[in-house]
Amino acid sequence: MSDLTGFAASCLPDKGWITQRVGRAMTTPSDDALQTLHREVQRLLGRCLLRLQQYERLIKAIVAHHELSGPPHALEAIRAARVTDTARKTLGTLVGDLLGSYVVARESSTPPETASISPEDIASVSFRMHLSLSEPDFARTESDLRELVLLRNNLVHHFIDQHDLWSLEGCHGAHDALVAAYSRIDQHFEQLRGWVEHMEQSRRLAAEFVQSNAFRDLVINGIAPDGMDYWPAAGIVSALREAAEELAVDGWASVSGAGKWIAERFPEQLPAKYGCSSWRQVVHESRIFDLRYFDVNGQRVARYREKENPATSH
Repeated sequence: MSDLTGFAASCLPDKGWITQRVGRAMTTPSDDALQTLHREVQRLLGRCLLRLQQYERLIKAIVAHHELSGPPHALEAIRAARVTDTARKTLGTLVGDLLGSYVVARESSTPPETASISPEDIASVSFRMHLSLSEPDFARTESDLRELVLLRNNLVHHFIDQHDLWSLEGCHGAHDALVAAYSRIDQHFEQLRGWVEHMEQSRRLAAEFVQSNAFRDLVINGIAPDGMDYWPAAGIVSALREAAEELAVDGWASVSGAGKWIAERFPEQLPAKYGCSSWRQVVHESRIFDLRYFDVNGQRVARYREKENPATSH
């Protein structure tokens, strides 16, 4: 027990230090000048922290919304999960996420990786917006953002350790430091607001494209704006798959029968839309299906089935 008492006593500050601090605290209310400075320092510190919170809200919005990928039906849930995950991150982590993801170096920026498309994941949407900077600008921006994180941490965790707020001289120093800090934080805030406006403009342009016929042809029909057909994502290929499931006998479906079946259910999905003159040409050009001719009652009948490992071709 005596050992514990000795240990606790060794952890306490010197009694003289406590008396000195208490004495200062007791005399502070009578010092009008010091009280006025205290209130001003508190106001300036609060202003800095509020601006930092505004900054963090903006950077969280960019990190959460500048890219999104997944099946269309799950995009809203994926977006909500990104927002929730981002909300828990510190400023330092957010800056790390921002650099190299939204803010990239032009010389080293590369398109986002895209997974190979298979029949199981054709219905997938992916987009990404980024701000491309030159190598020197990227390096300067990275340094400035790291400095902002350090500034934030000092204000939140170490400000009263760095300034003697019990003296007029210390309060004057704290005042000047907070004025400079706010100026720096506000510069970063205005820069970030410009990035948000850039992202919002890009989002509007993307939304306009999504509502266009070109986007519909690209996503639903697999027809690129340059007119090239991407068969694995083509609507007519999806229709042929459905027709095969309904009409196949011993694994093979009639090409002409599938054409009639699709014409009744998906009248917009016709060979001519994809530059083909017949259903057999669609089956052949897509390279998604095997095409074979059978003798049926003395007639040559074209039938098809999906390949086990269909080639992806344009």
